[in-house]
Amino acid sequence: MCGDDPLSHRLVDELARRYQRPVTVILESRQQRHGPAIAKIPGVRIVERARLDTEAFRAAGVATAAALALVRQDDVGNIHAALQAQELNPHLRLVLRMFNMRLGHSIRPLLNHCRVLSDASIAAPAFVASALGEAGWVAPTYIRLAGRTLRVAGRSEVERAHVVCGLADTTAGAEAVLLPENEDRCDLVLAVADGRAPRPEPGRSERRRSWSRFSPANLFGPRVSRFLSIAAAGLFAVLVLGTGLLALVSHNTNIWQAAYETLLNTFGGAGPDLNLSWSEQVLQVVVALSGVAMIPVVTAAVVEAVVNARLALALGRLRVPVADHVVVAGLGNVGTRVIEQLRSLGIPVVAIDQSEGARGIQLARDLGVPLVIGDASREETLREAYTGSARALVTLSTNDVVNLEAALNARAMNPEIRVILRLFDGDFADRVQRAFGITASKSVSLLAAPTFTSAMLEREVVGTIPVNRQLLLVAEVPVEPGSSLADQAASQAEAILGIRVLGVTPARQAGGWLWRVPGDHPRLPGERELTWEYRLREGDRLTVVATSSGLERLLARTTPVPVPPASSPAVTD
Repeated sequence: MCGDDPLSHRLVDELARRYQRPVTVILESRQQRHGPAIAKIPGVRIVERARLDTEAFRAAGVATAAALALVRQDDVGNIHAALQAQELNPHLRLVLRMFNMRLGHSIRPLLNHCRVLSDASIAAPAFVASALGEAGWVAPTYIRLAGRTLRVAGRSEVERAHVVCGLADTTAGAEAVLLPENEDRCDLVLAVADGRAPRPEPGRSERRRSWSRFSPANLFGPRVSRFLSIAAAGLFAVLVLGTGLLALVSHNTNIWQAAYETLLNTFGGAGPDLNLSWSEQVLQVVVALSGVAMIPVVTAAVVEAVVNARLALALGRLRVPVADHVVVAGLGNVGTRVIEQLRSLGIPVVAIDQSEGARGIQLARDLGVPLVIGDASREETLREAYTGSARALVTLSTNDVVNLEAALNARAMNPEIRVILRLFDGDFADRVQRAFGITASKSVSLLAAPTFTSAMLEREVVGTIPVNRQLLLVAEVPVEPGSSLADQAASQAEAILGIRVLGVTPARQAGGWLWRVPGDHPRLPGERELTWEYRLREGDRLTVVATSSGLERLLARTTPVPVPPASSPAVTD
């Protein structure tokens, strides 16, 4: 393992603790970043090197290793390191972490036994799903299998004939029950995608957010500085007060006449009248002076608003008030993927980042996503992104403190907003979620680690399904010769192992797929119904939904049963 970031920490922990595999980690220092936590994991060997070069790989024993994971956030550096490692061990299984998956897909065929994965691409759908899940949109968790697209949905949102299997009961308590034995209790299901994602009629909160975009604060606040706003409000208050006092001291003047006289004195210039009472003369002077001050203030406000609007147009920032949108704070690897997926779904997005040089800035401008450059933890920045009228805030900074502060400020501005928080520590995240009413909290490394771990162990995970902070894996597992699951019924595999069998690719059938959905569902060419009496054969490939522990049990049953060595015959004289 090469790296000392949160993903490296998760991978080392899973491989060493859960799978009992010997792990060597190459990192710059065991005293920095996640080095101290990694060093405490039992059975882990640490090699401290500033550079990933041939000398470092020799010291780590790459020449005799089974697999190497290059998970530093450096695409070119990881490719260079992979080439060096493969020179030492041509049979080495490589797992590369890359953000640029186009480059990754081009590199993969050039390296032997290589998997290229993006933690950002793996984790992004979970954040998107949480941002939209309770706002009337179907959570956009999709899986492509054997020519079909499956999606995760609430049982009430899909027709019964489209349901493939039950996934979880999320009504049982704070933690969802994954893959319960009784599928009827599952309110979260895996269904065949029918191409529809209906959006319900907006409720009261949605209508309130829509109207709030036209409030004076939203219309003028981001365009005009705070000083000019206060000055204009103060002068306007003087004029209103002058109108009331003029109607009060002039016994023969009603409120309309008083307003008429005030406006003329303000903008037309007052004419002296010595016959007026002293109080009326004082009011006339005050109103006239207020009018003189009002003209430059209004002019400055208009000029500032026009200049700011043109700057917003040039830089891709907000030009008009928005509502019912998703605010994404942090345009790093994950934030870039999140705004990309939200825009592909047609969801309005406003992006926030502290740096003009963030990875996702150019993509946001290319997609026409409004940008706010500033600290997401500050109220002014959130207000400029119209967080008060947003449907959701997704905080994706790598700084947990900034994410938490942004979440709490957004909740104070908009109590009905959905807040999705990125935090590394799972226990801390759960406590924050309960204590502060956060909608969801997720860890990128927790979401991505199972896929990387499976690649390290040469297992094919084709998708992940996040359920709160838990995870279900969609995997393809071959039934190897000599395994205990061979010649067993498919129903027994589910009952014994606590998994869901979605389909089987038979070893003795060219093409085709045995499909779990009942026989009355429309079928693709060459597709047949999977009956639970079907007996698994050596060479069949199972496609399953399982927890991490369930996948472990399945792998144990699909690999050959070890044969104990024969005892040596006794030697006699």
